Amino acid sequence: MPEDGYRDEIKQKITETFYWLHQHPELSYEEYETTSRLKEALTAAKIKILDLPLATGLVAEVGQGEPVIALRADIDALPIAEQTELSYQSQQEGKMHACGHDFHAAAVLGAAWLLKKQEAELPGKVLLIFQPAEEAPGGAKKILATGVLAGVQAIFGLHTSPLFPVGEVGLMTGPVMAAVDQFNVEFQGRGAHAAHPERGSDTILMGATFVTSLQSIVSRNVSPLEAAVVTVTQFHGGNTWNVIPGKVQLEGTVRTQTPEARALIQQRLQEIAQGVAASFGGTAEVQYTAGPSVTYNDAQLYEFARQTARAAGLIERQAPASLGGEDFAYYLEKIPGMFSLIGTGVGPVNHNPKFIADPQALFPAADYMARLAQDALRQQVWRR
Repeated sequence: MPEDGYRDEIKQKITETFYWLHQHPELSYEEYETTSRLKEALTAAKIKILDLPLATGLVAEVGQGEPVIALRADIDALPIAEQTELSYQSQQEGKMHACGHDFHAAAVLGAAWLLKKQEAELPGKVLLIFQPAEEAPGGAKKILATGVLAGVQAIFGLHTSPLFPVGEVGLMTGPVMAAVDQFNVEFQGRGAHAAHPERGSDTILMGATFVTSLQSIVSRNVSPLEAAVVTVTQFHGGNTWNVIPGKVQLEGTVRTQTPEARALIQQRLQEIAQGVAASFGGTAEVQYTAGPSVTYNDAQLYEFARQTARAAGLIERQAPASLGGEDFAYYLEKIPGMFSLIGTGVGPVNHNPKFIADPQALFPAADYMARLAQDALRQQVWRR
């Protein structure tokens, strides 16, 4: 790896980049300043940026020829008002990097600089993906649609983890994150005076019954040995205290780890919505939107990542399976890959307004990602 002086320079530069990114969060598909800043940093290091039809985000490359390995970072922020007391806290009202994508981008940028220093020794090419709109989700589809990943042998991603202290990395094989689906349900009935509910069909009662009935799906239709969750996150209906509304709308999410459970829950949700509506004299319209599938770590790459983590001086921990979602899963539908959880200090969870990623974890993450790419090319781990 590069000499200490260069490593110290990288540490300083990626920390400065991380601070800037944290101060300038941009939401999904709005990451124009973020993209510009990353382009400037890559161009200054003479790292080639590929000409792709992307409004935000970018793909760069180090090395040449084949084989090809990819590293991926996401770059978008969340519509959350920051509540930290950081000296570099968000300067954009109501927007925050509460999921650590600023950390991801800075770490992969650091990996790019480390790889550039060793470019002449690389036995192949590394693509560096700075992906927009993971939170949308769907930014991964934008990258895949360009065709730039055709021929990539393996892809590596990372995520901040407030479950582990700095210097640790959480790794596991199999399903590390869940499939993510979204549902919207609209119940239609007949509005009535609150004093005379018998003259209408009560949509509030339909919605309330639907919410409680949904919980029977996981408890009575899915095996108790299998992880799944159905959560209602929005319930809108009515506009005054003495009128039963003629319509209510609900929204929520389904998280599963197997295709069978995913299909079953979608079917049962539809059946319950229609059954509840009919039982109270109304109708239901259900919109069910499939999101990313399960983020599934390749067993071979998992063993390789364990070796690489130890070589990088990181302490390996067993990553807990999560029903959170990741659109990194879209890449894994096409390419074998490995998703690592980088310890960024134990504290408030991701998507919390007080979430903090310790910048001390930046260089270890950058070094680990660079080693993954470099060693994967040298060992051709996908052929084991």
